[in-house]
Amino acid sequence: MPEEGVPLRDKKEFMSSEEVLLMAKTFVDLGVNKIRLTGGEPLIKKDAPNIIRQLGALPVELTLTTNAVNADSFISVFKEAGIKSLNVSIDSLKPEIFNQISRRNFADKIISNINLLLDEGFKIKLNVVLIKGINDSEIIDFIKFTEHRNVEIRFIEFMPFDGNNWNWDKKVSFDEIISITNKHFGTSQIESLPLEVNHTSKNFRIKGYQGSFGIISTLTNPFCDSCNRIRLTADGKIKNCLFSNDEIDLLSLHRKGFDVRPYIIDSIYNKKKARAGIDSFSDENAVDVFSKNRSMTTIGG
Repeated sequence: MPEEGVPLRDKKEFMSSEEVLLMAKTFVDLGVNKIRLTGGEPLIKKDAPNIIRQLGALPVELTLTTNAVNADSFISVFKEAGIKSLNVSIDSLKPEIFNQISRRNFADKIISNINLLLDEGFKIKLNVVLIKGINDSEIIDFIKFTEHRNVEIRFIEFMPFDGNNWNWDKKVSFDEIISITNKHFGTSQIESLPLEVNHTSKNFRIKGYQGSFGIISTLTNPFCDSCNRIRLTADGKIKNCLFSNDEIDLLSLHRKGFDVRPYIIDSIYNKKKARAGIDSFSDENAVDVFSKNRSMTTIGG
């Protein structure tokens, strides 16, 4: 979240709980078999327990991405909804750095809740957005976190969005991560794991470690050829790629009485081959393209 915050919007601009569930059912009717709640932070929505339980009743795999601050209060809700796995966003294992990045003093509670979720039997992935000069020195620390925990670390390249001061020099590439890992552990100690269907990450394990680590290299080594994801934003717009600034306002169409299914299908069939059709990530090109792509803090979904 930017230090100055983001402009507040009328709640009528966002999907109500009933509209979230109706939209979800529409996507499921069209063949979607997995739903992930994300944000922002999905667990701060007032009706989150009810939404989670009702989504869990649909014939889908339900999961969510959370900062885990409130996760200890949702253990029973997760289990009632049939949730088996969660992604936790955490960009540093060092409290002082984490608190500096997030501007909140929740680092210790988040680590405690991660351990609690593991003890309760949930499969946990930790999402780590690497930014050069900020947290790239913790790559080995994160991998060592998997030695005695069955947890997957997912290193994510810093992606450009409006207002996040992205530039090419801040990224930590796939090759850099592998080089750092090989140098520390030795190439003979690193095992490549099979690619998952419709994968976003290339995964590895240190021999003898319980957990694993993966690399989501959206910029330098994209996974677009296997991507089958679609996002419905918190304000009811379909976004067929995070790089795209083209959005179809399903919520307004629904409120006007239109059948939104043709618009969903149209958006999916118009999904570009790779990265919303963007070929170059030179700074000059990026400034123009990504200044029109709204910040992740305003997307939700």
